[in-house]
Amino acid sequence: MGNRFMQPLRIAVQWLYLFFCLWLGWRFFQFVLHFRTAGATPFVSRPEGVEAFLPIAALMGVREWLATGRINPFHPAAVVILLSVILVSMLLRRSFCSWICPVGTVSELLWKRGFSLMRRNISPPRWLDLLLRSPKYLLLAFFLYSIFLAMSAPQVSAFLASDYAKVADVRLLEFFLNLSGTPLVVILVLLLLSLQMKNPFCRYLCPYGALLGLAALLSPAKVTRHKEQCVSCGVCNQLCPANIPVMEKSRVHSTECIGCWRCISHCRAEGALSMDLPGRKIAIPGIIFTILVIAIFWGGTLAGKLSGHWQTAITTDEYSRLLGGR
Repeated sequence: MGNRFMQPLRIAVQWLYLFFCLWLGWRFFQFVLHFRTAGATPFVSRPEGVEAFLPIAALMGVREWLATGRINPFHPAAVVILLSVILVSMLLRRSFCSWICPVGTVSELLWKRGFSLMRRNISPPRWLDLLLRSPKYLLLAFFLYSIFLAMSAPQVSAFLASDYAKVADVRLLEFFLNLSGTPLVVILVLLLLSLQMKNPFCRYLCPYGALLGLAALLSPAKVTRHKEQCVSCGVCNQLCPANIPVMEKSRVHSTECIGCWRCISHCRAEGALSMDLPGRKIAIPGIIFTILVIAIFWGGTLAGKLSGHWQTAITTDEYSRLLGGR
């Protein structure tokens, strides 16, 4: 099959980004440690990419940008990364979730390991699966309401300029370094569930994924089933990590499609499934899809750097004050 190479390629891209994120985390830890120890450890420059883990600050930054035309100077990379990810989703489905997101990578690793151990993954009935998806949309609605309706633009700007918001990334780091109590229990439960179910956090709780799913409704690229070649074997349904009944569709419009290509890669009938543009006449080759996902995501960050919207305006002296150093 012509698209069999897509899964090894996608997994390679996933792991590349995962190790990159771990490297970012380590560098950021070293950066924070320098200030927490009043300069006793070597100074390491702050890796701006850690702002990818600040979606709420990014959403507030987008709100400020739309209202004032100015990108927040304290966490500009967060805004640039969020806009880049939304653009990827608008063009290439929720491919960020299955190609780049480290949470998606770890979750996929766990449910595959669970399948290896138990020879099956639990999949709830379709009606229950649909019902369980509602929390992530409710969470998204809450954040959108709070940021875009409940808060005025000046209030958003004031909050982003506060000391609390300036070190939101540091607070997140210390949250994970000191996990205990209810947060630890919740994370452990999610990890255990991920061994038995495919991507439970991504499918049912992630408001970021909900936002990208809505953006993906605009995507011209969609998994398309060609009835003439389809043998109705059901493999696509079984392998879809989002529990989408691909075999029953002509084109997959679902917001849950994460553009992972698993259904296409493992299709037993040559040409029965493809990633097509509108009109069903132009299929996107797998390698082109891969290049576009990476190019759009990294292109957005490059645009941010070139336009001067990447480095934080927080000085080392201010970090020293905020983090209790010298």
